[in-house]
Amino acid sequence: MNAPFLRLSGVSKRFGGVLALDRIDWDVMPGEVHCLVGENGCGKSTLIKIVAGVHPPDPGSVVAIEEHDVLPLTPARAHALGVQVIFQDLSLFPNLSVAENVGIAQVLTGLARPARFAAMREVARATLQRLAFDLPLDARVSDLPVAERQIVAICRGLAARARLLFMDEPTASLTRAEVNRLLAIVARLKAEGIAVVFVSHRLDEVVEIAERVTVLRDGRKVGTYAAAEVDERRIASLMTGLELNSGIVARDLAGAAPLLEVRGLSRDGEYSDVSFTLRAGEVLGLTGLLGAGRTELALSLFGMTRPDAGTIAVDGRTVTLRSNHDAICAGIAYLSEDRLNLGLNLRQSIGDNIVLAVLDRLRGALGLLSGAQRRATAARWVDRLNIRIPGLDHPVHTLSGGNQQRVVLAKWLATSPKILILDSPTVGVDIRNKQGIYEIVRGLAAEGVGILLISDEIEEVFATCDRVLHMRGGRIAGEAIPGRVSEAALRAQVYA
Repeated sequence: MNAPFLRLSGVSKRFGGVLALDRIDWDVMPGEVHCLVGENGCGKSTLIKIVAGVHPPDPGSVVAIEEHDVLPLTPARAHALGVQVIFQDLSLFPNLSVAENVGIAQVLTGLARPARFAAMREVARATLQRLAFDLPLDARVSDLPVAERQIVAICRGLAARARLLFMDEPTASLTRAEVNRLLAIVARLKAEGIAVVFVSHRLDEVVEIAERVTVLRDGRKVGTYAAAEVDERRIASLMTGLELNSGIVARDLAGAAPLLEVRGLSRDGEYSDVSFTLRAGEVLGLTGLLGAGRTELALSLFGMTRPDAGTIAVDGRTVTLRSNHDAICAGIAYLSEDRLNLGLNLRQSIGDNIVLAVLDRLRGALGLLSGAQRRATAARWVDRLNIRIPGLDHPVHTLSGGNQQRVVLAKWLATSPKILILDSPTVGVDIRNKQGIYEIVRGLAAEGVGILLISDEIEEVFATCDRVLHMRGGRIAGEAIPGRVSEAALRAQVYA
């Protein structure tokens, strides 16, 4: 039997009084696709950063590559050994082009010389071609949507001569069609003898792509399993220590009062002749492939862009939404798919982020912001949404992805919306926090809030929504009611 490319023995890591990893034994074989799963905070990112040379492990730990002890590791040495990591936060240069981001290694040689732009463009072109993606090489990364920025990060990781490639949530912002292309690339890398460690909260992908699955929980290894021996439900149970049940929750709300009525809404090049009704207490799903127009439609419903034609009515009254302020005043709130850049101010405190949209309501008699009201409002939503925080004054970037998402939810719920638009609310969120967000959604619906839930995860809208609309080419292409149609039938409609 071949020796492992990577072997960890007794790897531990302590940050102050917190034991992040506890005596981890783990190996990855050459050319293996190995999935690493666990809830947020279980130690996955810490383990990856140790192998990448970002964090040194505690004394007594062993990290070996091809049976040679490689400690102490630095990022440069890990890179030279063939270890490449696509981190979850992407770590792109937003002011640089696609070609410059993908081919940046061409100029990071330690030598002072002019940047070789032609070489960078060729590397970028070849890597994009390898992935079968078509992106403009001169486009500035900051101008790209989230999904395309994720593609750039993947290309940059593949552009180097990796022998072991870590993909930390690479599909979090990709549609199923793009995921399928990425999985095909992973299969090609495997055929070339490149080991891939795939980290994902999408358990269907884990089961589909992995040869082995390693589960972490609370900094410890639960076990390593052949993928054929576990299914999604078993992995979820190993990750959480709980038996998680999901079922169809669709309700017939045809008799409920209309909250949001959209008629013939169009915006040139983005969506066309969109009509639907969202009723009080309803969870209405909106799904479709990348480019279907879902987010573009949501931005118009939140006043961020102006439609060219059509009407929007709230509570039976036609509204003109010239800005997000108009939308908030009309009772509409919008949780963006890009929580890090559009949903949160990462440098500000948790409390400040929660009250950001309601500062006008927290002013005292002299027009000054009331610190007591600010703290009371933030604390109330932290308690109601069960957000795990070290304190209201801590920076929001210190929280896990699931808790950051709850902070964004709290910010918008503090506005007391009638209509809540959730754009990919569980992207990058682990399974336990997904369940928590679904419970919050159902609780809000029970209080009469109308919810438009946008997601490309068919299983999510099927298990969470009362009705599901799917968009294709900027138009509403169909409607389905979970239970009256099967999940497989809905998936076939969307991907047809």
